[in-house]
Amino acid sequence: MNFILTAGLGFVLSFTAVFVIMRPYITALKNHNINQEVSEYALDEYKAKAKTPIMGGLLFVILPVIVYLVIDMKVVHSSFIMLVVLSYLLYCLIGFADDILIILRKDNNGLSPKVKLILEFIFAAVIFFIFKDALSFQINIPFLNGGIRLRWFIFLPFIILMFLGEANAVNFTDGMDGLCAGVSFIGLLGYALLAYIYHAADLFIFICCVLGGLLAYLYYNRYPARIFMGDSGSLALGALFASLALVTDTEIALLFIGGVFLIEMFCVCLQLTSVKLFKRRVFRYTPIHYAFVLRGNKETDVVHGFYLVAAILTLIGVFVGIR
Repeated sequence: MNFILTAGLGFVLSFTAVFVIMRPYITALKNHNINQEVSEYALDEYKAKAKTPIMGGLLFVILPVIVYLVIDMKVVHSSFIMLVVLSYLLYCLIGFADDILIILRKDNNGLSPKVKLILEFIFAAVIFFIFKDALSFQINIPFLNGGIRLRWFIFLPFIILMFLGEANAVNFTDGMDGLCAGVSFIGLLGYALLAYIYHAADLFIFICCVLGGLLAYLYYNRYPARIFMGDSGSLALGALFASLALVTDTEIALLFIGGVFLIEMFCVCLQLTSVKLFKRRVFRYTPIHYAFVLRGNKETDVVHGFYLVAAILTLIGVFVGIR
């Protein structure tokens, strides 16, 4: 039971660190005009959110990692924990580069989509080759005793696709106050439960550290948001989900636990394909959460509705992920 107490300590310390530091951090960002630049294609009601500080994700990435390293030094002995932490930090670095360019250019164009995808591809491949000796190379099939074991040259593109897909899916979901952070928090609760069920103590502790930091960030990001996570946070969270699925062999369960993210990405891809091929929209607007606002729903109601969907899908994902 000691690991539960350690996890609780990690949650409290991460929450406190992010909560306390976030206020002066927001003030410093405002003083230096480090703000969100809203796209010209954004809905009119969201253009008013210009000049809201950006890069809040840095705090809920860096501080929980520091807290974890302080309270659980076993990270150096666990390939799986190192894989998860490294994934979290590397994809945060990509997002940070994107956010910095947005700030410097004073527009919403950071890294080009091509460059961003190339970096995501490279980092996913690097993670694979560093830790490939610790991986099972197996895709577990729910409710069956076993799964499909893949050769490395097949497993590698699968892992790259999972990292790229999840990172960008989370990024698409980051568009309303509290939406991405709240849905991520719910999904990570699911992975914390799976880690507990699997007796993966170190993993459970790290997830609890991230949950504490993310909850503190959500306090400042709830409507009306005082800060946005930026790509520093959204890409890191996407990589975190992908890495958690990888080390727990729950790639199928991730389809449900990260279901809201995948729905968002699927709708965007379907919309773009339809417009390009048929010159017609399938949805009134994408990412799909904006379409609900255009129908007259309040932003907070849409966010809470997505929370409910995320909770249901996460419960299904946990059930699917139990072996």
